Amino acid sequence: MKILMIGGTGTISSAITRQLAQSEHELWLLNRGNRQAELPKGVNQIVADIEDEAVVAGKLGDMQFDVVCEFIGFVPEQVERDFRLFRGRTRQYVYISSASAYHKPARGYIINEGTTLANPHWEYSRNKIACEEVLMKHYREEGFPVTIVRPSHTYCERSVPLGIHGTKGSWQVIKRMMAGKPVLIQGDGSSLWTMTWNEDFARGFIGLLGNPHAIGEAFQIMSDETLTWNQIYQAIADALHVDLNPYYVSSRFLGDVAPQAYDLEGGLLGDKAVSVVFDCTKLKRAVPGFQACVRFEEGIRRTLEHILDHPELQQEDPDFDRWCDRVIEAQEAAKKKFIGA
Repeated sequence: MKILMIGGTGTISSAITRQLAQSEHELWLLNRGNRQAELPKGVNQIVADIEDEAVVAGKLGDMQFDVVCEFIGFVPEQVERDFRLFRGRTRQYVYISSASAYHKPARGYIINEGTTLANPHWEYSRNKIACEEVLMKHYREEGFPVTIVRPSHTYCERSVPLGIHGTKGSWQVIKRMMAGKPVLIQGDGSSLWTMTWNEDFARGFIGLLGNPHAIGEAFQIMSDETLTWNQIYQAIADALHVDLNPYYVSSRFLGDVAPQAYDLEGGLLGDKAVSVVFDCTKLKRAVPGFQACVRFEEGIRRTLEHILDHPELQQEDPDFDRWCDRVIEAQEAAKKKFIGA
């Protein structure tokens, strides 16, 4: 197949790029070319900003594709642009949506593709829902060959997946762990969550490309391993060979007092604070033999080894560190005041 990926170098798409590059498929990436050094051999590239529709149309010329995959479409205007660019030039258009689009909180904790889409907490998720609606309307009315994919919390070797972190990523939390400082965990750490290694996600995703059972359908792709947040943070501490010092704070309180840049109203209350267990039966019917193979304890070990070996990934975030301390101090003061009364 001749496959075009819009993006192709992110957490999810980089694993797909590597696996497709090792296959017999003809792979093209359309992006701004900022990570050319990371591309595997044999990958073709169209260097352009997808937001510049006229330039992209000119560079595409009369090219045709079996599959076009959109990884960086976040608002309806962007998928409408894609519809104009790729209508009639692809047999399948795969849109990366998000499992955060599912209703929060859902009526039941077991989530499948039929779970209602609605997220009052997070504009990002509402925009993803709107994108899905635009694309499905084009499928129903004009036969545009769309497939929708909803990933959940997918991670790679470049960043530790967490419930709470600052604007500069996960390193400051790791640093707190290694220093023996208390680490914020939402709620009491008992809510259920799923972490998926990006290479596992890639195998399920690739199985949907060129798959006739995928046209006009939505699929969620994630691991079958369900963990509590306590187990997640403990696995991180174990991989670091340190003791975990958890400090539990209400998700609602965290969302109320966090700086707007941390986006805990959306990313926490609209996503990670809610227990979810994903049912991937539909994916496994469409992609026989799919199975996520990397347990979180193994994936996080690989991630931490990589980060500790690459200082450029260790971004200090003193503002987040101070905010964590302030939250802890405030809750401890409230405890003392209550007990003293």
